[in-house]
Amino acid sequence: MGALTHESLVEYLIEEAYEVVDSIESGAVDDELRGELGDVLLQVVLHARLAEERGSFDFEAVARDINAKMVRRNRHVFKADGSLQESFPASVEEIILKWDAAKRAEKPERKDPFEGIPPHLPALAAAQKSLERAARAGLAADPQSRTAAVGIPVIPASEEELGELLMAVVAGAREQGLDAERALRAAVRSFQNSKSRPS
Repeated sequence: MGALTHESLVEYLIEEAYEVVDSIESGAVDDELRGELGDVLLQVVLHARLAEERGSFDFEAVARDINAKMVRRNRHVFKADGSLQESFPASVEEIILKWDAAKRAEKPERKDPFEGIPPHLPALAAAQKSLERAARAGLAADPQSRTAAVGIPVIPASEEELGELLMAVVAGAREQGLDAERALRAAVRSFQNSKSRPS
């Protein structure tokens, strides 16, 4: 086995993250979930160790940074010194507004609502994240107009029915020789580009 690098470890980081998802979605007992989370943490430790070996940063710096970020971005939960606030926002909407304001204060140069969405997210995750960001920026398209434009009369009311619809779409795409993942990635890029253009 060759020397470990950040690049050579990427596939394991992704694999371990998906194993955590599988553990959660399969209703695994706490011991299994704890083990899977430990595997993800090992990946963080390995990346930090590689950075430490080249004199950049270590695991302690990673922990300090994430602690500072959690305090900075969650002023509705923490005081500047990291202690808890006496009271908390009454609604999820208020929490989201405060979170967004904290992120904007950190990076005021960011004007594009889609900046920071990882380009390697699976297409469905990228689509959902893009729609969430657009909605929070006041740019969301009417979902009824989007579904009507492609001939879907009604979006299913349950995740089970939605899963069946998505499976049917992928099956139909496969029959036509189309790549559903690539097609959705292109649609996400088109959506982001249309919403990012100055009006």
